[in-house]
Amino acid sequence: MTTTTLAVLVPLLPFLGAVAGLLLGRTAPGFVRPLAVLPTLAALALACAVAWDQGGGRAVEAHTQLTPTGSVPIELALDVDGFAALVAVLVAFVATCVQIYSTGYLRDDPRYPSYAALVSLFTSAMLLVVYSGDLIVLLVGWEVMGICSYFLVGHYWETPEARAASLKAFLVTKLGDVPFLIGLFALATDAGSFRITTILSAVADGGLHHPTLVGLLLLCGVAGKSAQFPLHTWLPDAMAGPTPVSALIHAATMVAAGVYFVARLLPVFEASAAVMVVLAVMSAVTMTGSALAALAQDDIKRVLAYSTIGQLGYMTGALAVGDRGAAVFHLLSHGAFKALLFLAAGVIIHAAGTNSLAVMSRTSGLRERVPDAYWTMTVALLALAAIPPFSGFFSKESVLGAAEHATNGHAEHVPGSAGWIVLVAGLVTALLTAAYATRLWLLAFRGRGTEAPDHGRQPLSMTVVLWVLAVPSLAFGGFAYRSLPGWFDGRALTPTLATSVLGTGLALAGGLVTYGAWQRTRTSAARVPLGAVAAHPEGDAGQVEAEAIAAHAPAFGDVAYAPDPADPGRFLLGPLHRHAAEGFHLDALYGVLFVRPVLAAASLVQFLDREVVDTYVRGAGALPRLLGAAVRRAQTGNVQTYVSALLAGTVVLAVAVLLVATGV
Repeated sequence: MTTTTLAVLVPLLPFLGAVAGLLLGRTAPGFVRPLAVLPTLAALALACAVAWDQGGGRAVEAHTQLTPTGSVPIELALDVDGFAALVAVLVAFVATCVQIYSTGYLRDDPRYPSYAALVSLFTSAMLLVVYSGDLIVLLVGWEVMGICSYFLVGHYWETPEARAASLKAFLVTKLGDVPFLIGLFALATDAGSFRITTILSAVADGGLHHPTLVGLLLLCGVAGKSAQFPLHTWLPDAMAGPTPVSALIHAATMVAAGVYFVARLLPVFEASAAVMVVLAVMSAVTMTGSALAALAQDDIKRVLAYSTIGQLGYMTGALAVGDRGAAVFHLLSHGAFKALLFLAAGVIIHAAGTNSLAVMSRTSGLRERVPDAYWTMTVALLALAAIPPFSGFFSKESVLGAAEHATNGHAEHVPGSAGWIVLVAGLVTALLTAAYATRLWLLAFRGRGTEAPDHGRQPLSMTVVLWVLAVPSLAFGGFAYRSLPGWFDGRALTPTLATSVLGTGLALAGGLVTYGAWQRTRTSAARVPLGAVAAHPEGDAGQVEAEAIAAHAPAFGDVAYAPDPADPGRFLLGPLHRHAAEGFHLDALYGVLFVRPVLAAASLVQFLDREVVDTYVRGAGALPRLLGAAVRRAQTGNVQTYVSALLAGTVVLAVAVLLVATGV
């Protein structure tokens, strides 16, 4: 079987699994779990085979015209280079882990069949984006992911939070997709084709006539899909969906699509220095702002959500300094440890009965209840904080090294200012990342107070996945440095001394300062109403969570008197904490700037339709109605009345004729 055939089957198998799962979910429920896991597992095996055959060398290409469209044809094109081969392996690997994990996590969920089918469709759409060599076909996968995220984030549609989060995710990403679509058509018009290879050739030959306009339009879609400032606000709210969905969205699909798109078309963006500076500023604001917000969140999943936004900021920062190898390297590394963080968080939520770190900090013995989640999450948090030798150190160091390289003007097509912006923001974010990672670990696993409830051992399908993901979180960085430099444009991935020392030193400082703040505050006392802590329903795990919250009520009454949550984030941020916890009020700002004017315009249109348009419509119908009423009254059905009227009319006509004849 040729490499081209294998590559075609990679996105096709999860799609067929999704279709079969939807068709057989009700009639043959016993097939649901095999149909969820096996096609995705087979796609992983084929993606590995494609990566092995491609070998980081010449891209695998194939194409056929889809339909004649005139001057700009649309083609079913396959374009698998080293980046595409590696990213496809990541997508299939994380999706397989999520599907296996979900068989245990959502084992009692009545909507599991549709959930599993949508996850498979989500995976297929992302694989289509990765392998596609035509922008229109890529756009199909891009939009299918959007609708899948809408349904999966709103999986618990009974809760208003899930309904609002799914709608927000859909609308905010569509807000970026509209200019993105315009940018695609403008790009294809300049290049004369939607094929990626043809577009890149046109850019190399100077055939792109509006690089700044096209680049900025495309960045709008990237900002929405990859949750970059200012269109990032949907991602923290998307935590209302099941935890495995969060792992899939954050680690391998949807949010990775925007970064991957820029990496594939980086020369298009490099054609404009202004676009590269805008990309650098966007990444810098995203990195630092999301890290500060993560340090103030109480919901463990929202901490990880803001963490994802920040790590995506590192990736866009690498692209802003012209190093797509560093961006994709961090995408791959981040995919492994972020999937592990979310899936381990699901186990912790199940055991603690809540998403709240404040409640977890009042619970002792949690790490003994979930030792697998404890050890694997520790590995993932160390990777997130970029502590050597964990994978996050190597990939984040590659980003910082690329930024340092660009500050000296050595990066072609990249202004030196972009390098400085990314470097300074990246170092500040390294400090903050280690701080919120340490805070999460301390509050979740070093709490004091009520004994953690014992729900027994987690299903094997959940714990095995955690250990599988822990391996790349620990070893992938060193392996990539040693074995994969040829896959990343042939560039060496060797750490640079200056950024390694600075980045690691700041990370260690962030962790130590946070630990010191935690020690200082943990002895105080606080009164926290239990009513402020809401269980987050997630199928079988959600039922355990609700029972665990209720179990605290007899012990504490309406108000819990417990040790202070010892939140070092509140201590470190000071007056900034309240604003950071609210995401710096961007949602409120957007409400004033966009939501209220739209609602006001809708109210005005409703008023005009009701009071003006409807008035004219009713008036237009009133006159015929009155005439009809008059005619209807004349039709009495009385023959004598009709004869009298006829005679009277005859007399009137006769008199009129006589008068005319006599000339009177």
